[in-house]
Amino acid sequence: MKPYLDTVLLIALPASGKSEVRRYLMHEARDKRVEMFHLSDTVQLDDYPYVEFMRETDEALEEMGEAPRFFDGAEGRFIHGLEWGVLLNLVNDDWAVITDPSAPTPAADADQIFSRIDAARVKVGAPAAFADMAPERRARLAEKMARKAGWVVEELFGKRPDTMEGKTLVIEFARGGPQGAEMPLTAPHGYGWNLAQLRPEILERAAVLYIWVTPEESRRKNAARAPKPGETNTVIFHAAPETVMINDYGCDDMAWLIEHAEVEGTIPIHAHGRTFNLPVGRFDNREDKTTFVRVAPEDWDPAQRSALHSGLKATLDALWANHLKVHGEG
Repeated sequence: MKPYLDTVLLIALPASGKSEVRRYLMHEARDKRVEMFHLSDTVQLDDYPYVEFMRETDEALEEMGEAPRFFDGAEGRFIHGLEWGVLLNLVNDDWAVITDPSAPTPAADADQIFSRIDAARVKVGAPAAFADMAPERRARLAEKMARKAGWVVEELFGKRPDTMEGKTLVIEFARGGPQGAEMPLTAPHGYGWNLAQLRPEILERAAVLYIWVTPEESRRKNAARAPKPGETNTVIFHAAPETVMINDYGCDDMAWLIEHAEVEGTIPIHAHGRTFNLPVGRFDNREDKTTFVRVAPEDWDPAQRSALHSGLKATLDALWANHLKVHGEG
């Protein structure tokens, strides 16, 4: 058995500290990191680049006099809530590429991304977004989206390793539900339904590292990390619209899933005709322990670093113990 976690689902409400946690963990040398945190060198997958691609596609469609395909306005929510599942089916595609050394890196081709989005929509029962577009209109749209397609491919595959041997794969995303919703959350909201969209090969080896903040703290930090006027969105510095924060990230179901697990230290995900008991570790970031990591390491406050280090070690030790419980010790 590997002495480190194979696949980590790094999940939380927006702006909870996921990227900062990952940055801090990767600051440690590999051997020390494996010993302390049970993580090898990491390869990252993330559904956020597709969200940006969808928003900019709607902007390009508006310029062409076409109706939006994805969002109800520039600051709106998904028109089809099943888009949350579409995003994870796109992650499934990326997983198939990143874990197969013989698979070619996807071309930076907007039209190919359009086709992948339509295929993912079919899988979750949503209508195709591009299949009914006239060929010349679709070609024009693809031309407008060429630069963004290149950005998506660079974000997801620009650091693609030759092999995943000896690596930990980290899949990062955020999910939730409407403010005040009753539990359990139902499709298309919540981790129960969304994690079930992942392919079985991922779920069989996945462990969940959940960063715990309140929805109120998530909204506060989401607003604080928004790019200033004239700045560009990045994977770390971007902000979800307020209506999305209230109606899609106003709560989440992680606590409910943990409390209703049949196997302690796991969450049950019912998918593909099976139940996957995913080992889980919950890092308590309700009192912010992570924002300081955004500055250069030489400027990290020693007391803040100590608090983050000890909290992450305890969480990942618990996650590793839960992983061994589910998967055996060899």
